[in-house]
Amino acid sequence: MPDGARRRSLAALLALFALAGRARSQPVMNPAPGIDARIINTPEGALQSILNGATMRKGRVHLDVPAVAENGHSVGMTVRVDSPMSESDCVRQIDLIADKNPVPRVATFFLGPESGRAEIESRLRLNGTQRVTAIARLSDGSFWFDAVDVTVNELACLDGG
Repeated sequence: MPDGARRRSLAALLALFALAGRARSQPVMNPAPGIDARIINTPEGALQSILNGATMRKGRVHLDVPAVAENGHSVGMTVRVDSPMSESDCVRQIDLIADKNPVPRVATFFLGPESGRAEIESRLRLNGTQRVTAIARLSDGSFWFDAVDVTVNELACLDGG
């Protein structure tokens, strides 16, 4: 390959990496009205975007995450919410917040009466020892939560996003 073509290929590749890095540093969710986009990727900002001024209460949500995770790359978790999952009384949304991850709001799950039961089973990437919080929004507009402190022996999320 001639030197000019090699330089153009290298320049194009570097530009592609620069664009990928820039896209990764952008907030991944739109803030609710009145929430400053600069704080959306903080635990407080993530909570504000979910609660939008409402309060949350402890109970009804059961977050099952191991207290010690050998590897933060894939930590199993289950969230269950006490709900009959009927048309008039059901879970509408479950959000997961990991306080020390580059993007604290790690997942949002949408549910409804057709879900049959209010239970989510998944895996998380955790950037070190931190608190994981599950927040459930019920059909009556109330918010309930559970939180677990997880000790992580091998970090994940080291790439910044």
